[in-house]
Amino acid sequence: MLHFKSRKYRESWREGAVIKDYLLKKINIRLLSGSYRSIRTKLLFCFLIVTLIPLLSLGALSYYQSAKVINSQFGKYGENTVAQLEQQTSSYLNRMNQTTETVYSYLLDPARVDLGNQVPTTYKEIMDKDDFEVLLKALKTDRTVGIYIITNSGYYYGENNLDVSKLNRIPAWQAMSDAYVGKYWLGFYPQNHGMKEAEESGITVLGLAVPINNPYGALRGSKILIEENAEDLLHMFKLFENDTKAHLRIADPQGRIIYETASAFTSQSSDIVWNKTLAANQWTIEARLPAKSFYRSSGIIRSNTIMVAVASCLLAFGIAYVFSSRFTTRIRRLKDAMQKVGFGKLHTRTQVEAKDELGSLDTSFNNMVGGIQSLIGEVERSERLKKEAELKAFHYQINPHLLFNTLNSIQWKARLQGAEDIRQMLYHLTMVLEGNLDISQELIPLSRELWMIEHFLKIQEVRYGPVFDYELECDEPLKRYLIPRMTLQPLFENIFFHGFEDGKGVIRLSVKEEGSHLILTLSDNGAGIPADKLERLLLPTDTNRKGRGGLGVPNADQKFKLHFGQQYGLTVHAIQGEGTTIIMKWPEKEESPHGSKQDD
Repeated sequence: MLHFKSRKYRESWREGAVIKDYLLKKINIRLLSGSYRSIRTKLLFCFLIVTLIPLLSLGALSYYQSAKVINSQFGKYGENTVAQLEQQTSSYLNRMNQTTETVYSYLLDPARVDLGNQVPTTYKEIMDKDDFEVLLKALKTDRTVGIYIITNSGYYYGENNLDVSKLNRIPAWQAMSDAYVGKYWLGFYPQNHGMKEAEESGITVLGLAVPINNPYGALRGSKILIEENAEDLLHMFKLFENDTKAHLRIADPQGRIIYETASAFTSQSSDIVWNKTLAANQWTIEARLPAKSFYRSSGIIRSNTIMVAVASCLLAFGIAYVFSSRFTTRIRRLKDAMQKVGFGKLHTRTQVEAKDELGSLDTSFNNMVGGIQSLIGEVERSERLKKEAELKAFHYQINPHLLFNTLNSIQWKARLQGAEDIRQMLYHLTMVLEGNLDISQELIPLSRELWMIEHFLKIQEVRYGPVFDYELECDEPLKRYLIPRMTLQPLFENIFFHGFEDGKGVIRLSVKEEGSHLILTLSDNGAGIPADKLERLLLPTDTNRKGRGGLGVPNADQKFKLHFGQQYGLTVHAIQGEGTTIIMKWPEKEESPHGSKQDD
């Protein structure tokens, strides 16, 4: 029978193992499938990780810090409260000590030796008794219940409300031996030894008994009994016990329990203990609090933190799932639209749902598809116009030849007829046109640009006569560096057409090297430029303006910026009636031996 049960157990265990392996394989297949590699799953996990790690870390840190602060504050609160109990109890004890010392000192006076332990019979004895009881009444405070001097015979001094025969109801009084020397603290007990009080009645008092043992004083062998109302003090003990849930215990140096919390308590080594020792009589105040009670507040914080963390995890999972699903749905729709466009369906458009990044992506996709459609149309039109442009290019190449041939014919005819001025002007014009109409290079050596300026100035000299001066300052090595083609001629045209009157004036052109840059300064002493025109001089948008600062200056500035960068170009300074100065700055570049441009 036992063998059968073992075999059945092994078969059940084997079936369970097979099911377990099947489930693990199923989970691995799903985890490694495409659905778990989707962007939605990745976003979900990333969102959860990014959310939960800081959340749980913050929760743990908050719990640790809060629990630490609360435990520390509760511990300090317990210490301070026990210290307050010690101070209040010490005030009671010190006051009772002072009273006994005052009474004792009074009895040590030799004039008081007539105080006896029997009922006074003579007038003097009665007067001494009255004086003594007046002193006892004067020593009473609002908390003092009674001050008595109890003699060996049973007679006592003090208020007439004490039944000496009932003092044995006080356990500590009964335990005090007649040979005791010093102060004997009776502790807390009910004041039930009055003449009309039953054993179970009376308020709780704190008692102190002091035997009178001075052989030279009055009432030798008697006892001083002081009782103070301890209700307020006991009320403070109760408040402390209810507030902290601690077990309070007060014991004297001999181990006698003076006060202890009524509820049952078993001390443990893990208890939180607060101790204080009273300086007046060496009583020890001990407050014990179980560790479970001490850490109850931090436990509540821990429970609340865990509940909030779990709720936050569930909320984060829900939000992450909704967000990732909505996000991936829009991406999937955009992917499908891209596939349709890839198949040639250029009319496909996606719906723009929101003005966020994905909405911008949808808009960009729609614009891209529309741009592709327009681009395809442009390509088709460009292909049609390409052949027309090639034919026009051949035509434009023929026109300059016709112009140069015509100018040469006019030049020879002027030479045959003796019109030398006309021939010179045509010659220099041909040189200028030949340089400007050569569009094979956009950057040419500075020497070539200066060469065309010289021919341009020759034309102006024939036109106006030798009425202007041209000063050139440029070192020969600097002439090899490149400058945009046809940059200086429009600036010189502005000088003659808008700066000089009848061509009269001085033109200065200087080129200097500054590090790896060239600085070209072109100045004249002509009419200058008005301030309102100077402000919009370099604006490239106004193509209809005329006069000085027309298209020549902004076009030259744009050439420098296009070839060398936006940080380069022209700077114009002008004062109306005094002249204009144009400064150009660009980096040093020169042609390579094979004709290509390179940095210096």
